[in-house]
Amino acid sequence: MKNSFKGNSSGKNNNRYKKHSDSDFFSKNKNFTKKNNSFLTNSTQNKSASNLNGSDKNNRNSLSVKRRNQKAKSNSDFHNKTQDIFKENTYKKNFDDWIWGKHSVYESLTNERAINRIWCTSEIFSSEKFYVLLKDLKSKGVLIEEVSWNRLSQLTFGASHQGVALQLASSKTISLEKLIDISKKNSTNPIILALDGITDPHNVGAIIRSAEAFNCKGIIIPQRRSAGLTGTVAKVAAGALEHLPVSRVVNLNRALEELKKNSFLVIGLSGEGQLSLSKFHEKTPMVVVVGAEDKGISLLTQKKCDFLLRIPLKGKTSSLNASVAAAISLFHLTSK
Repeated sequence: MKNSFKGNSSGKNNNRYKKHSDSDFFSKNKNFTKKNNSFLTNSTQNKSASNLNGSDKNNRNSLSVKRRNQKAKSNSDFHNKTQDIFKENTYKKNFDDWIWGKHSVYESLTNERAINRIWCTSEIFSSEKFYVLLKDLKSKGVLIEEVSWNRLSQLTFGASHQGVALQLASSKTISLEKLIDISKKNSTNPIILALDGITDPHNVGAIIRSAEAFNCKGIIIPQRRSAGLTGTVAKVAAGALEHLPVSRVVNLNRALEELKKNSFLVIGLSGEGQLSLSKFHEKTPMVVVVGAEDKGISLLTQKKCDFLLRIPLKGKTSSLNASVAAAISLFHLTSK
């Protein structure tokens, strides 16, 4: 009985255990499946959201890059247009009075056209065809520069220059000897202006205009460190260049020495001059030397001057424009 009871009891317990185990197992599996499904759902949603965010981010980056490219292209187009306008204006401004090429330049030289400046390579300068012509022009005050082929290409913006180019002058120049003769024939006490280091063509043009207006007999311009008789000078001079002789000299100091030998008094305008212009009353042939407003007359040229005159200024401004100073001095010297 005991064995039977025990057997039955054991069987019931096993069945009960089995029943509960299966139930718990399926229950746990069911919960696990739900958790898995929930995890997978959340994971899929997060992944989708992540993909969506990544896609938005990529779109934004793509749009940003596109905008940057458009802006860069716009800036590039603006820069290119600006460069084209600059080159066009530079060409119009600088090359209207230029001639280049062997045959064109040679014809201009042999026809004795007024020339301001010549650029050439050493091969052209020493060639049999150009050597004599260039030497003669150099002695007459035309500025001739020997440059490399590449430098000449830069100056002409890549034109087919064949090693030589020139800039025409708006008026012909004369020799210093001829200028001295002309000035003394037309006046007993002529006044000539000499320009020292004035490179601004607007200043040179304004000085020429004032000089002609106050009956000055001529202008002396050094070959170097001075603006030539370009189109800008002629335009600012407003026709005065047609009535005023100009001599372009190789060396200004030697020219002043030559003028002294011909009884000219050399007067320099300087803010540091010891004698006031209002107290100067000399009546004699004279040369008035005007320097650049930033540097004034060079020290070597000052030593060549017989007098250094200053213009008395009453305001707080310490200096005058070179063309204004020239006009004031000429008015005072010609009104006595």
